[in-house]
Amino acid sequence: MNINNFFQFLVPKDKKFFPLFEQASSNLIEIATNLHEAVNLPLKEREVLFQKIDVLEQKGEDITRQTNLELSRNFITPFDREDIHSLITSIDNVAGNLHGAASRMRLYQVDKITKSIRKLTEINLEACQNIDVAVRELRDLKKMKNITDACVKINKLENKSDNVYDKAVLDLFENETDAKNIIKYKEVLSVLETATDKCKSVAGVLESISVKHS
Repeated sequence: MNINNFFQFLVPKDKKFFPLFEQASSNLIEIATNLHEAVNLPLKEREVLFQKIDVLEQKGEDITRQTNLELSRNFITPFDREDIHSLITSIDNVAGNLHGAASRMRLYQVDKITKSIRKLTEINLEACQNIDVAVRELRDLKKMKNITDACVKINKLENKSDNVYDKAVLDLFENETDAKNIIKYKEVLSVLETATDKCKSVAGVLESISVKHS
C-alpha cells in the first residue's frame, strides 16, 4: 500500500461530497438530454423542454453552492480541496453553456434546426454521459482505467465537436445570405461547441484527481 492509499484508508468514508458530485453529473445528463430532445422537435413544442432546462440549470447551481458550502464546513475532504472546487465548478460551466444554447434558441426563435446543431447536442450528451461514468468511479478511486477511458472518450468528442463546428460555420458563411440568420446560428453553434470544450475541462480535472490517487 503506497502512502496515498494509506492515508486514504485512514480517512472516513465521505458521505457528503460524492453524492453531490453524482447529483451534479446526473443533472448534467438531464440537461443535455432535454436539449438534444428539444432540437428534434418543432419550434412550438420545444418550450416545455427549455423550461425544464431552466429548472435543471438552477438545480445545478444549487448543487455547486452546496458543495462549496460543504468545503467551508469540513476540514477533512476525500481529495484536495482545490480539485473538489475545480470539479464542481467545471461541471457547472458545462451546464451553463448547455443552458445558454437553449436560451439563445428560444430568444432568437430559431425555427430550422440544422444537422450540425443536432450533431453538437448529440456530442455534448455523450460527453456528459462519460463525465457521469468517471464521476461515479471517484468513490473508491480503484478503477482508474474507467476514469481514464471516459476522459479519453471526452477528449475525442471535443475534437469531433471542433470539426462539426468548423464545417458548420464555413457552410453558414458560404450559403446563408441573411445576416441575422448568420448571427443567430453562429451564436448557437458557438455556445454548443464551448459546452464540449468545458466537458474537456471536466475531464482534465478528473484525470488530475486520478493521477494523484494512482
